[in-house]
Amino acid sequence: MKKSSIILISVIAVLAVLFLWGTSRYNGLITLREDVNSQWSNVESQYQRRSDLIPNLVSTVKGYATHESSTLEAVVAARSRATQVTIDPKNLTPEKLQEYQAAQGQVSSALGKLLMITENYPDLKANQNFLELQAQLEGTENRIAVERNRYNDVAKLYDVPIKQFPGSIFASLFGFKEKPYFESEKGAEKAPSVKF
Repeated sequence: MKKSSIILISVIAVLAVLFLWGTSRYNGLITLREDVNSQWSNVESQYQRRSDLIPNLVSTVKGYATHESSTLEAVVAARSRATQVTIDPKNLTPEKLQEYQAAQGQVSSALGKLLMITENYPDLKANQNFLELQAQLEGTENRIAVERNRYNDVAKLYDVPIKQFPGSIFASLFGFKEKPYFESEKGAEKAPSVKF
């Protein structure tokens, strides 16, 4: 065999290996990105579940606590604002995630105030419908936390290969961008003070 034929075969073999590696890497990143998008949908689904529970909860409380209208209105307004903040998982940026998280935090805060006023209404606390809605809301809050953690896990699985060399070069060539993480709320690092 001639030397030029050996070189040509070697070049073709190297190019074939690079092509197969690149195809495998690209398809792997697509799969990881779709996992992140799917998990984001799970997060949104749990927030939607919570949002769907709010009208029933407000309606139940309204029957017992009519003079707490400002608290009830705050819950409804926070829910309305939160449902208006939507994010396309393909364009998920840290700023958009922070805006989404802030809107959902306002709902959590308003719901916390609503549940605190129920302490003043023993009949409401004994109402079976209210107890069931409260249990569903607590379960939903737990589901939200689980789905947010799962989202962070799949985002990390996606982010690591696009940050590591040589994947970072490959990712930048094909437009794969880092996905943001859910972070704890400001002040969450401080333990609440308890006074007796």
